[in-house]
Amino acid sequence: MPSFDTVCEPNLVEVRNAVDNTAKEIGTRFDFKGTSAAIELKDKEITLFGDADFQLTQVEDILTSKLAKRNVDVRFLDRGKVEKMGGDKVKQVIKVRSGIETEQAKRVQKLIKDSKLKVQASIQGDSVRVTGAKRDDLQAVMALIRKDIDDLPLSFNNFRD
Repeated sequence: MPSFDTVCEPNLVEVRNAVDNTAKEIGTRFDFKGTSAAIELKDKEITLFGDADFQLTQVEDILTSKLAKRNVDVRFLDRGKVEKMGGDKVKQVIKVRSGIETEQAKRVQKLIKDSKLKVQASIQGDSVRVTGAKRDDLQAVMALIRKDIDDLPLSFNNFRD
């Protein structure tokens, strides 16, 4: 019976490359000379450092442009609040989403069931597995998910025939 998995997985290699390129650009830009502007990546968390909120937004803009150049969807980024550090320094933690959360998985499952296609959707950990008798039905479900759920960067893998 044909099936596929709906997943939310970023390309972490490209994310790391974008963070490294951002750090390199921060080191070479004249307006960041002598400031505490920096960026680091640890365990799917990107931490931005700066002297002021304005500088943080500049670092974030550089990061999003580098991610866009590497075809990484910026919807993977879950931006946290700007926190004050010692003195006048600020930092912001950005989490890189990986996996579909339970509420969103239920939303995908409900969307598939409401479509009246002859397929079954089951939540399996941090992915949604869709099985059906016909390959055309599965492709219709893929098109439906791409069209209706646009706030998550979903992809499809493990397609079995």
